[in-house]
Amino acid sequence: MLRLITVQQGSWFSSLMIFSAICSLSSLMLKSEGTNHTVGDSSGWDLMTNYTNWTQGREFHVGDVLVFNYNVDQHNVMQVNSTAYADCGRDNYISLFTKGNDSIIMSEVGEHCFICAMYDHCENGQKLSINVAP
Repeated sequence: MLRLITVQQGSWFSSLMIFSAICSLSSLMLKSEGTNHTVGDSSGWDLMTNYTNWTQGREFHVGDVLVFNYNVDQHNVMQVNSTAYADCGRDNYISLFTKGNDSIIMSEVGEHCFICAMYDHCENGQKLSINVAP
């Protein structure tokens, strides 16, 4: 809530400083929304997409949302650490998503890894690794 502040004549510098402070505070209070990234674009989360190529030229930031669209009878999304990503390990996963239209908010800076844990899909390339910036 902003209050109108009256300033005596001749103190334009004080008025400018107060205005700048109010603008700065207002911008801090605004919540910026992240970008939605539909993984694989129109193809979705499938075996045919090269996700290394899909990430090229894209930037991911805290607050962005990854949207995974897939057929629940054929795929899932498992969030894993980098070791499990490299060897398609399924034992110690972070999260498992199975709804077919999963939105995952990137809430932390760093590497985020996802695999499909169905059959041999990860081994055949259905995996995604991204770096999330502030």
